[in-house]
Amino acid sequence: MSNHAIAVKAFIIKDGKLLLLKRRPNDPNKPGTWDIPGGRLDPGENPHAGVQREALEEAGLKIAVHVPIDIHHFTRDDGQLITMIIFLCTLEDESITLSEEHTESNWEPLESSLELFPSWLEPVIGNVKNYKLVDGIQKKV
Repeated sequence: MSNHAIAVKAFIIKDGKLLLLKRRPNDPNKPGTWDIPGGRLDPGENPHAGVQREALEEAGLKIAVHVPIDIHHFTRDDGQLITMIIFLCTLEDESITLSEEHTESNWEPLESSLELFPSWLEPVIGNVKNYKLVDGIQKKV
């Protein structure tokens, strides 16, 4: 395993709610926690194509990728350095089919208590609340 990887996440919004997926209990990274669809890119993979692939693999969803809304740079518990790009996305298909990586899905209102979301998502949610999506483009409210 390389010491550095690029990862992508899909911040999928529908009717003011964010799609969350619950990791399986035996997941090697943060078992049983809620997250948004995403994962590491294949070598040389386009980030837009990668986030679409991850949403399809993890939730069976076809998504439209709009804009990057945040970047996180961190070290995982296993020591791998990750640069993670979070994209604002909307649905092209609303039928969720979970992969074996997840046990549940939930549409959580962005106005919910932040303790319901993974802690790394809190600042992202705060920033997204200050914008609205207009024809696929973020506009400051």
